[in-house]
Amino acid sequence: MSKRDYYEVLGVDKNASVDEVKKAYRKLARKYHPDVNKEADATDKFKEVKDAYDTLSDPQKKAHYDQFGHTDPNQGFGGGGDFGGGFGDIFDMFFGGGGRRNPNAPRQGADLQYTMTLEFKEAVFGKDKEIEIPREETCQTCTGSGAKPGTKPETCSHCGGSGQLNVEQNTPFGRVVNRRVCHHCEGTGKFIKEKCTTCAGKGKVRKRKKISVKVPAGIDHGQQLRVSGQGEAGTNGGPPGDLYVVFNVKPHEFFEREGDDIYCEMPLTFAQVALGDEIEVPTLSGKVKLKIPAGTQTGTDFRLRGKGVPNVHGRGQGDQHVRIRVVTPKNLTEKEKDIIREFAQMTGGQPDEQNDSFFAKVKRAFKG
Repeated sequence: MSKRDYYEVLGVDKNASVDEVKKAYRKLARKYHPDVNKEADATDKFKEVKDAYDTLSDPQKKAHYDQFGHTDPNQGFGGGGDFGGGFGDIFDMFFGGGGRRNPNAPRQGADLQYTMTLEFKEAVFGKDKEIEIPREETCQTCTGSGAKPGTKPETCSHCGGSGQLNVEQNTPFGRVVNRRVCHHCEGTGKFIKEKCTTCAGKGKVRKRKKISVKVPAGIDHGQQLRVSGQGEAGTNGGPPGDLYVVFNVKPHEFFEREGDDIYCEMPLTFAQVALGDEIEVPTLSGKVKLKIPAGTQTGTDFRLRGKGVPNVHGRGQGDQHVRIRVVTPKNLTEKEKDIIREFAQMTGGQPDEQNDSFFAKVKRAFKG
């Protein structure tokens, strides 16, 4: 199979500088590195990119390639050249030494997530709640070493404590050195001859722990709270992870919440809105009086400032919105019906056009 033009492989032109070639190579090497890209042809593409870079980054090889192309026997991997340190070294170069991570270095424990269900008012006013979570903790018998008390882990004789093994392969492109996790110690770099009977050599045990969580006032449905250091235990003396508490707030039978504002609906009779009245309205902190002006229309919204939910970040407090809904009576006595008929005759059976913009719009619509 014929090789692609090296300039095409790297996406640069023939006048590209060494820095431009290097920049293009670094970008493509990250993209196609087998430790990152799991596509079937990633390895072949990576080798192609490496081949192109080795040639175009060397002035002498580049001059030969520009003159002879792929026919020059000294170019590419076909000459039996060594692939250097292999994929692992390239990975180290671009990803901060990830391929050579010390297996015995301290590592932070995993984070945990817990869903807490709250009553509506618990979320509004906040509350201290105790929860119980299952998590891994450092084994107290072996203090996390995994070895039987009085003994200690030994260095793995197969990988020398590195946790990785180098596997060499001869390919048509030359000798390739792949770095893999040591299967004898599972990448820990240690071998435990006598395991701790409490944790079976894992260094951690699973327990259920009770934790007190302070729920902040104003927390809303779907929000979360980070409890530092209450996640899984760390490894090799590393710090524990964090616990993330996600809140599920139950709906209220009367109040609705939108952000920090509270909404409720108050049913009133026709007489109350027509003549005006003073009513009591429930709020989160008790009842308050609200004056209803005469002629109030259904759907009117009254605002009670500062009667909403305290902001979870301490930025003030929301308002309560009271929506008025006029209730039409269903079971009228004959006397009540007569009074309403008399009222209808007095008003001509038509709504007040000056105060009812909706009917005014309807009337204009019929007139065209």
